[in-house]
Amino acid sequence: MVPLPNHTASGHFSMNVDDDPHWPLWQSTMMRTQESDHRPDDDAAPVEMLAALFDARQWQCEIVSDDEMVGEVQGSWAKYQLRAIWREADNVLQFLCLPDIRVAKEKKHSAFELLSLVNEQVWLGHFDIWSQGDVLIYRHGVLLGDAGMLSISQAQALVENAIDECDRFYPAFQFVLWGDKSPRDALDAAMVDAMGEA
Repeated sequence: MVPLPNHTASGHFSMNVDDDPHWPLWQSTMMRTQESDHRPDDDAAPVEMLAALFDARQWQCEIVSDDEMVGEVQGSWAKYQLRAIWREADNVLQFLCLPDIRVAKEKKHSAFELLSLVNEQVWLGHFDIWSQGDVLIYRHGVLLGDAGMLSISQAQALVENAIDECDRFYPAFQFVLWGDKSPRDALDAAMVDAMGEA
């Protein structure tokens, strides 16, 4: 695993499940975790909300600390490690998705060129190569309000966007790192494949 910084956080657990098709799962999750202070129109501390979402979807998840969680989700191409890190001092939630792609030294130049092309296509977040371990990551920072709370709809959007972007561009990185395509050809081929699946 890639080492990440630790921060501190606090907050109580409550949820907002308006229009959530998984409401019965949310209801049972709330009953299991804490029977009091739960109202379906409440938001929650970011790590707690994300952990409850993972639990409701029956995805593997571990709360590392009050301000960090890690989970695993099966994407279209591979299993993705998801990490959320809450920085209370700035009210920023950083969300990372690691598609388990390591970049070999001899492929770094092509990988960085592809990163530049890919990031032009991404509206939220961006892809990068983590310096510790040379792994590909998708990262997205969310500035929350003064209360530092996350709604269920925000949590769902954050997770789904990360998975969707990794699924969309995973083939392009495969084409460059193992298929010896040029970055432009790899991106074009990946976009054609993605359009074919849509």
